[in-house]
Amino acid sequence: MQERNRTEISSLGEFGLIKHLTKDIESINPETKYGVGDDAAVIDSTPLQTLITTDMLMEGVHFDLVYTPLKHLGYKSAIVNFSDIYAMNGTPKQITVSLAVSKRFCIEDLEQFYEGLKLACQLHHVDIIGGDTTSSVTGLAISITCIGVADKEQIVYRNGAKETDLICVTGDLGAAYMGLQLLEREKAVFEGQNEVNPDFTGKEYLLERQLKPEARKDIVEKLRNEGIKPTAMIDISDGLSSELMHICSQSHAGCRIYEDRLPIDYQTAVMAEEFNMNLSTCALNGGEDYELLFTVPLTEHEKVSAIKGVKVIGYITKPELGCALITRDNQEFELKAQGWNPLKE
Repeated sequence: MQERNRTEISSLGEFGLIKHLTKDIESINPETKYGVGDDAAVIDSTPLQTLITTDMLMEGVHFDLVYTPLKHLGYKSAIVNFSDIYAMNGTPKQITVSLAVSKRFCIEDLEQFYEGLKLACQLHHVDIIGGDTTSSVTGLAISITCIGVADKEQIVYRNGAKETDLICVTGDLGAAYMGLQLLEREKAVFEGQNEVNPDFTGKEYLLERQLKPEARKDIVEKLRNEGIKPTAMIDISDGLSSELMHICSQSHAGCRIYEDRLPIDYQTAVMAEEFNMNLSTCALNGGEDYELLFTVPLTEHEKVSAIKGVKVIGYITKPELGCALITRDNQEFELKAQGWNPLKE
C-alpha cells in the first residue's frame, strides 16, 4: 500500500472518488454510445452478437498484496476478462469495474490499480464504461464485467469438438503456477526475517506469467487470417486438464493428449526440479496460464501446425474412451480435473 503522499478515500467520498478515477477515460469504440456518468451505459452492437463475461477477484483468495503490485493487479483483472471473450472467438469492447475497498487503501493505491487497468484497456482497445465502488471490512474485492462482440457465425462454444478433431494449445503451460510457487516461497522467507532481498534473477518470465499474464488476441487474429474456425475453444484459467474435460463433457467426447507434446518453458522445468514437483502435473493442473485451448478439424492440421505459438497436443475420441494422458513410455493415465472447489476445506 502507498505510504507516502497518502490521501484518504474519505476525503473525496464515493462520487468524488469515481469522478477522480474516471476523469481521463474517453471511449474509443463506436459501439460505446455513452459510458461513465449516468445510471447506465449505452452500447449499440448491431448487427453483431453481444458476449458478456464476469470475473470476481478476492484478496486472500485470488491475489496476495504482499507480492502483487496494485498496477499489475489492475492489468491482470482486465486481462482475465478479455481472455474469456477471445475464447469465444470474439472481440472485447467494454468493461465495467466494481471495487469494494477497505480503509487501509488510499487514493494513490486506487490510482495505481487504475493505471494498470487502463493500460490493459488501451492495448486491447477496450472502453471502461462504468462500475461501482463500496466499502469493505475484509480487504479488496474486484468484480469486472466485460462486454464483447462477435459475428454470429464466428462464435466458438465449448461444445463443438468432434471425433478426430485435433487438440491445440497456445504458448506454454505451468509457468504461472511456478511463478506463484516462487512468490509464495519468498513470502515465507520474508515473513521469517526482518531484512531480505529476494533474488529473482533468471526467473523473470515465471513472475511475469503470474503477475502480468497476456490474453491471446494474437492467436485469435492468426486463426481468422488463416480462415480457421475452431470447433471448440476455452481459455486455460484452471489448468489444461480441467479445461479439456470441460470441452469433452460439453461436446460429449473423449480425448487423448501426449505428455511429450505439452509445451513447457525451460524456466518452468528448472523451477519444477528445484521444488521437486512433477513437471507434467504442473503443466496439466497449474492454472492461470490464460492460454487458449481449442480443437480444429483434422483437415486443418497443416495450416494450424504452421501458426507460430500453437502446438497440437492430441486428438478428440469417442466419449466411451474417456479422457487420458499418454505418457512418454506409452501408458495411459486418466485425466482429472483439479479446478478450484469453493466448498472444499
